[in-house]
Amino acid sequence: MSETTPWPTDLLLAPDRRSLTVSYDDGQVITLAAEYLRVESPSAEVQGHAPSQKQLVPGKSGVTLRSIEPIGNYAVRLVFDDGHDTGIYSWRYFLELHRAEATLWQAYLAALSAAGLSR
Repeated sequence: MSETTPWPTDLLLAPDRRSLTVSYDDGQVITLAAEYLRVESPSAEVQGHAPSQKQLVPGKSGVTLRSIEPIGNYAVRLVFDDGHDTGIYSWRYFLELHRAEATLWQAYLAALSAAGLSR
């Protein structure tokens, strides 16, 4: 990561396993819901290989994180209780998800509604 990109100092899985808190060396502390992390997984299964291939992932409102597995010193693999475990979440991706959360979450809810699906 560059000098301007914060480095994580702590990952904390909530006791109910429904959120993950990431603390960075610049003082930022972000908390991301397991459901949000699942539906925005960086995996090809969810994101596809182009923006037009992104998959809508319904029915994840109760999903929890089963485990967090380190991937080198740059990322983690999140294992969800629905069996999904193919996304590699970089430290940068956590920040991107946090910064775009309002926009991405509203787009997700709108897509679910348009498809007649639920969380």
